[in-house]
Amino acid sequence: MASSKKKLQGLVAATITPMTEHGEINFSVIGQYVDYLVEKQGVKNIFVNGTTGEGLSLSISERRRVAEEWVTKGRNKLDQVVIHVGALSLKESQELAKHAAEIGADGIAVIAPFFLKPQNKDDLTDFLKEVAAAAPAVPFYYYHIPALTGVKIRAEELLEGIQEKIPTFQGLKFSDTDLLDFGQCVDQNRQRQFAFLFGVDEQLLSALVMGATGAVGSTYNYLGKKTNQMLEAFERKDLSSALNYQFCIQRFINFVLKLGFGVSQTKAIMTLVSGIPMGPPRLPLQRASKEFTDNVEAKLKSLGFLSIADLKNVNLEACS
Repeated sequence: MASSKKKLQGLVAATITPMTEHGEINFSVIGQYVDYLVEKQGVKNIFVNGTTGEGLSLSISERRRVAEEWVTKGRNKLDQVVIHVGALSLKESQELAKHAAEIGADGIAVIAPFFLKPQNKDDLTDFLKEVAAAAPAVPFYYYHIPALTGVKIRAEELLEGIQEKIPTFQGLKFSDTDLLDFGQCVDQNRQRQFAFLFGVDEQLLSALVMGATGAVGSTYNYLGKKTNQMLEAFERKDLSSALNYQFCIQRFINFVLKLGFGVSQTKAIMTLVSGIPMGPPRLPLQRASKEFTDNVEAKLKSLGFLSIADLKNVNLEACS
């Protein structure tokens, strides 16, 4: 992996945690998973043990082992491996942060604790500061996802003066649709070299216009190639092409949202597209139905795939 001093930018795949039919972690396919991301999707940054990875449904020992496997298998292949170390317990989060530093992770990220919640910006900053201090040489990112945590503290407010309290702070994963909040995060911190990583895949182009420097999301596991084409079009100021790519991605996401889209369905789609078995989710989540998988396969074919072989190349020809 590259030096952690390099700014985290571009696409970051929120990795799935592969499981066996019995609900145990299937470590054996992670090496294949790394190669697939790099070679088929052109994605070389990953975000491990987050929402998509069912991180908070794993035990602490499982989270440690998953992190170790991704770092080991990604060495000399991936650019950056960021480990989500957020937990309800400060001590557990610190333990995971320290472990991430020991295994050579390129960054750590933390969500707000969501059972006994911080009541204001200072409470949240104090919690994040203590976690970051457990890995004092590792870049630190805040994972803002209020729809799941229920913590409504605006990211704009949190960023004010945060680097003075958390010297390793490098940016945030912004998984919310509040573009006013996101835009103000960018606007008010232009002088700082923060990474502004957007986390709502179907709205990425809007965030790029507002100054996003990258994106973290589940669809980049199987739509990374197409999304990279959108990024390239945006970089060369071909907004018409970029918009066409975004609309193409939206057509697929809109379709699966209507069917019911979450971690279970992401695992099913990834298995279908990559050919790598992701297995079922861990309870209380339920496996995606065969009807869902059949509908998704038909939709992907309608977007330009002629066969499963085409599907595994993730080449949305109809959206070119």
